Amino acid sequence: MTLVGRIHAAAKLAGLDDDTRRAKLQNIVGKSSTRDMTPAERRRVLEVFENEGYASRKPPRVDGRTKKLPFDGKYVPKFRALWIALYNLGVIDDRRDSAIEAFALGRQVKGLSDVRFIHHHRDGESVVEGMKAMLTRAGVDFADHRPCPDYMLKYGYKIARAQWALLSPVAPRDFWPVVTDLIDQDETHRDLSDKEWIDVMNLLGERVRKLKKVRA
Repeated sequence: MTLVGRIHAAAKLAGLDDDTRRAKLQNIVGKSSTRDMTPAERRRVLEVFENEGYASRKPPRVDGRTKKLPFDGKYVPKFRALWIALYNLGVIDDRRDSAIEAFALGRQVKGLSDVRFIHHHRDGESVVEGMKAMLTRAGVDFADHRPCPDYMLKYGYKIARAQWALLSPVAPRDFWPVVTDLIDQDETHRDLSDKEWIDVMNLLGERVRKLKKVRA
């Protein structure tokens, strides 16, 4: 997660609304938007949140497999990205690597004891397609409706759109104002990096999971 994403996450954990967050940032470094800060100023803001107990000094590491070798392998990055998307859409409740492994080995690939042993394309794609099927049922449209702007081809955009459909089904036009506010960019900004989309998906994911709890 980027510095901006960690700052926003800490502010959410602290229960700060947008106005209060901006006022706090202004008090810390004299700037109300992370967009206008230097990297050193962002680190200073994060340090304040760390000292207040609303941010960890290290980015969170998802594991859950402490008795096994590190969770790695040819297909693991793609497995993890899709699994976190499922978590941020409220489809699954456990985002840990152990939950990914349980899904991969328990439902998609039989006869293996560790994800590291998934080498064959057929097995890797079986897991990927299983996760994508779950995401499709949650509202993600993986089709590329060309011609279209480049940003519409990114998985981050597709997943964030599905999240917004859950959060605000009657106000789809509010999507971009919310997205650009989350990453402190101008409302006309569309060329988000992969890291920025990850920040957006994580922050919207907090809202999706909160909504799911309210409806439960």
